[in-house]
Amino acid sequence: MQIDAIDMPAAVQRIVAWCREPRGSQCRYVVTPNVDHAVMFQTNVALRESYASASMVLADGAPVVLASRLLRKSLPERVAGSDLVPALFDHVSAERLSCATNAESRPLTVFLLGAGPGVADRAAKVIHDRWPGVEVLGTMSPPMGFESDEAENALILQAVAKCRPDVVLIGLGAPKQELWISRHADRIDAKAALCIGATIDFLAGEKSRAPRLLQTLGLEWVHRMATEPSRLVRRYARDAWVFPRLVWREWRSQ
Repeated sequence: MQIDAIDMPAAVQRIVAWCREPRGSQCRYVVTPNVDHAVMFQTNVALRESYASASMVLADGAPVVLASRLLRKSLPERVAGSDLVPALFDHVSAERLSCATNAESRPLTVFLLGAGPGVADRAAKVIHDRWPGVEVLGTMSPPMGFESDEAENALILQAVAKCRPDVVLIGLGAPKQELWISRHADRIDAKAALCIGATIDFLAGEKSRAPRLLQTLGLEWVHRMATEPSRLVRRYARDAWVFPRLVWREWRSQ
């Protein structure tokens, strides 16, 4: 897995630059791998292809950053999707307030794709109230199994095309979100798309993030597992077994 060795400010600046460029033939997209992604990456060919086509790959998981340092390929910091979105919104809102007469001070336009029914609408209201430099043009919560239904996919693409946002925030969970955007990047009418997992739920208050101390210590996964044990305990147990073996294998190969 090839990961971009950049920090949060650099990642935000790159996305902002994309949004100021004319629309291209294909939407650029960002993926944010954590330990679970790294484990799936070993056997999921479609996921590897999605990562290969991504315009930016950012290390979401603290263990991924630690592993990079152990392997002497150091990444500067963790750039989690759930931190990237607020950082992006903070940047464009501050810029808009400080450059109100500048042509580049137009709001960043966003489409929210994912989360449960009504959740994205609540997230849109939070965004509207908190970030004056961001405008949510539309939301959509696709039904279960939509990714295999061409009619449902066409509805999503039509909804995005109607809004023509700068950025689509895709919160469908991994690897669904990464596989979906890689299949449809050449048809989605946006300048960028960010695969950001549960971030829409966090923005809406549907789910809570770990306390800042746990985030700083790289233990956000403990909070997630405690709040969603039935969904995450088995996954984290598998990852805790496989990921260290991957790091050890890579270390030995060096």
